[in-house]
Amino acid sequence: MHGQQASDERSSIQNCATNERFITVLFVPEAAFGPTNQCIGIGAVLRQRGHRAVFAVESSWKGKLAAFGFDEQIVNYSEPTPSNDEKVDASNFWADYIRANKSEFRKPTIEQIESFLLPTWQTIVDGARYAQPQLREIVIAVQPDVIVEDNVICIPALVTADVPFIRIVSCNPLEIQGPNIPPVFSGLPAADRSQWTAFRAEYERVHRPLWTSFNKWVVEQGAPPLDDLQFIHTSSTANLYVFPEEADYVDARPLESTWHRMDSSVRETETEYVLPESVRNRPEGSALIYLSLGSLGGADVDLMRRLISVLSRTPHRYIVSKGPEHEQIELAPNMVGAQMLPQTRVIPQVDLVITHGGNNTTTESLHFGKPMILLPFCWDGYANAQRMHELGFGIRLPTYTFCDGELTDAINTLLANSALRVRLATIGERIRARDGLRCGANVIEAVGRQHATTKGFVKSGNDRKCIAYSDT
Repeated sequence: MHGQQASDERSSIQNCATNERFITVLFVPEAAFGPTNQCIGIGAVLRQRGHRAVFAVESSWKGKLAAFGFDEQIVNYSEPTPSNDEKVDASNFWADYIRANKSEFRKPTIEQIESFLLPTWQTIVDGARYAQPQLREIVIAVQPDVIVEDNVICIPALVTADVPFIRIVSCNPLEIQGPNIPPVFSGLPAADRSQWTAFRAEYERVHRPLWTSFNKWVVEQGAPPLDDLQFIHTSSTANLYVFPEEADYVDARPLESTWHRMDSSVRETETEYVLPESVRNRPEGSALIYLSLGSLGGADVDLMRRLISVLSRTPHRYIVSKGPEHEQIELAPNMVGAQMLPQTRVIPQVDLVITHGGNNTTTESLHFGKPMILLPFCWDGYANAQRMHELGFGIRLPTYTFCDGELTDAINTLLANSALRVRLATIGERIRARDGLRCGANVIEAVGRQHATTKGFVKSGNDRKCIAYSDT
């Protein structure tokens, strides 16, 4: 979309955001903590404005979204088994998947294409096929004014409904591909193109058959064909992505006007975190550091144990998100932690973040102006680690082959870099001022209101009572 048409549509969306009509938003996040938490943050803002937010989530989330005041619709992405109940953590499936494949992450990313990425995409494709009839019924039951999908896969029911569709990219935005940026999933540097062509060629060789059959099925369900080797549509109405302006790729890969950047998406629903005495009162020269490998990386017990061993010999204090295998993780005396922590309340209080490079942790660290040490092991972690390293916002280390001294040297280097701390603090102030959470909510609200106006009636907030539409 270009020129006057794009300008007219953007103006229409912006104008529609100024009225006070209440809408229903159907969120369909990937069945993982990152995308779901991202949607919770936006959904909470919309609910505060009087809108109805409905979440279509798999069964392990049952009851967890209702606690925030959201309506829940349950959708399964595979045949339910006795273990697929609401007591199982939402990340359980993918944590098990990571455990089963952790040997793959020691390979160069180009070697992971066939042995890890292809079976991962196959699992995701199978899930979309399984969920399709359920989501078709959910859309009919909910009658949303806008559908918001935060995922990497097309589920045709979401794009064939007579309802505007918004795509959210809450992973690294290399997912929105282009010839002048590194290949998605590669972790290759932006300044060195020498390996880009080989990676892209191998990715196409491996994924072409799967994509061809999936695209055929998508069209059979009544949806438009997918772009070449893409597994999800770009919306012609509006798209959102989560990444700060200071780290973005738009200089090398400009985006059409349907794309809207959320510089960060820091949810405001988490409980306060009070620093325990053992890490609050630290010796002179002792920093406070947050260690989290996310809900998936924490499933690699050996890696977590090695990190704890190395960090235990430093003078610093640590807050550790232990992850799904928390019962097997024993913390050192200079550490506190739990299976899960209110991360957005922890990061503002620390001096440094050690992360796997997940997009939530990476963008939240920038939001609060914190330097990072990045230990990527899969998916978009490689891209985020490389991007932070090449921009000077952090240090990327080889996750499974770093020497003890490399990790401690990286900690000391970043803590001693006062100029970087000032620079990141300034960047964090700018990111917070741009308020990506509300930028995203504004786009969704405007699109939904525009649709409700077109239908000729609107609903009065959470009770779904209809009221007559009038221009006055």
